[in-house]
Amino acid sequence: MAADEKAQAKTEQAKGKIKEVAGRTTGNERLTAEGRTDQAKGDARQAKEKVKDTLTD
Repeated sequence: MAADEKAQAKTEQAKGKIKEVAGRTTGNERLTAEGRTDQAKGDARQAKEKVKDTLTD
């Protein structure tokens, strides 16, 4: 289960980065903001998994 969550976090971060770059390239502020939000979600999920790993070790 933890590996699934970690993979999902990385996917969200990558998807967010792509959206952010696409938004900047096209001048679409909404898309840029969505990208940043997706990256933040991925970062939060990754941090949660790190904490879980630390507590279970």
